[in-house]
Amino acid sequence: MPLIVKGSDGDFTPAPPGLHQAVCVDVVDLGMVEGPFGAKRQAKVIWQLKTRNEKNERFQVRGTYTQSLHEKSRLRHDLESWRGRPFTREEIRGFDLESVIGANCQIQVAHRVSQKGRTYANAQAIVPLAKGMTKIEAENYEREPWPAPDDIIEGSPVDEPAPLEADDPSCPF
Repeated sequence: MPLIVKGSDGDFTPAPPGLHQAVCVDVVDLGMVEGPFGAKRQAKVIWQLKTRNEKNERFQVRGTYTQSLHEKSRLRHDLESWRGRPFTREEIRGFDLESVIGANCQIQVAHRVSQKGRTYANAQAIVPLAKGMTKIEAENYEREPWPAPDDIIEGSPVDEPAPLEADDPSCPF
């Protein structure tokens, strides 16, 4: 039986540029991804904006990160900006990235045009909610179960860092 694969129908509308309130709806472990500097373990963070499209659905913005909290990593920079405070030494030893799911923020969205001419919305900056802003919750989003039972290799270690207590009660994670 044939397996028919089609291209995009072109009706994708990227999130509008500007500063938007958002909630993190998912964190996906992408595994090892080959890049220009070799293979690195990556994760995708998905936010749902308060802003809605013409179908009255919330826009989504995604960010792909190398799974590193090195002082020069983009992940660390964005998380510290989002939290409004730097990581402690203890947190650097093991931070549960899934703890950001459900956390609100503001995202500065900028448009980028691909080599093929398609416009994408990218998260340029992530900052905490402004004082007095009401938090939002995810709408119509279902997380994919991960890891799937077939993805687990028997005997492989599964390191899960213990949840950390936030020093500041205003910190969302």
